[in-house]
Amino acid sequence: MDFPGLKGILDNLYRTYDFRERLLHDPVRFPHRYREKMDIEVAGFIASVLAYGRVDLFSAVIDRVLEPMGESPAGFVASFDPGRDARRFDGVRYRFNSTEDIVCLIYVLSAMLGKWGSLEAAFLDSYDGRDVSSAVSAVVDYALSLDKTPVYGQGVNPPGFRQFFPSPERGSACKRMNLFLRWMVRRGDTDFGIWRGVPRSRLVIPLDTHIARIGRCLGLTGRRSSDWKTAVEITESLKEFDPEDPLKYDFALCHQGIMGLCRDCACKGSPSSCPVFSPGTSLVK
Repeated sequence: MDFPGLKGILDNLYRTYDFRERLLHDPVRFPHRYREKMDIEVAGFIASVLAYGRVDLFSAVIDRVLEPMGESPAGFVASFDPGRDARRFDGVRYRFNSTEDIVCLIYVLSAMLGKWGSLEAAFLDSYDGRDVSSAVSAVVDYALSLDKTPVYGQGVNPPGFRQFFPSPERGSACKRMNLFLRWMVRRGDTDFGIWRGVPRSRLVIPLDTHIARIGRCLGLTGRRSSDWKTAVEITESLKEFDPEDPLKYDFALCHQGIMGLCRDCACKGSPSSCPVFSPGTSLVK
């Protein structure tokens, strides 16, 4: 990275970020409805995997999925029986995900709770102490290997279901899975910090095309693709600013000021022409 003062800029954006406002318009607001740890886990996982596309559209779907679960999503999921309960989700679908895909997501979460007792235990069972890729890959492998006959009538993994479970081993950036892990592991801001077995420093930034573009613009990565390796490279660059909590800069990178400046920026990571570092540029809206 060759931008002098970048840490100060990102630190200032982090300090001035309106987290209360973010909570009103972010999928993390759904698990914030609950107080019990396992309810937060289950609601958080459902909210994160459906958080793609337009906020208003996926928010309505998350609401419809959580509503039949009542006050305890974890309790509902733990006792979920597709033959008895699938009808509660009739007509609930979203973009790539059919009603059966959503029912199968709940079925898999139920199997995970039955096997490990909690989603935290499921992830920690394969966490190798380095970044979270080993844990994510193992959970994905389990979800894809589980017999889906009770839902689909045959042991298949249709595209709409696989879309819930991308894998680092296949190169995916796994944005939504990393978003879920950020919610569970980091403490403060909008995050819960209810998992203690994974250090904040081992998380990987939830990478989408916007963060990838901004990361290239700011010299945080030289990679052109938006994949797992790029997510790790951006995260490692951010550790130079805060080795213990690099994902706190996720908020700053998504900040309206940088997003607006970088959307049509053609500087290609050149410090001399980057508008973020131009004299008089205001990054705080």
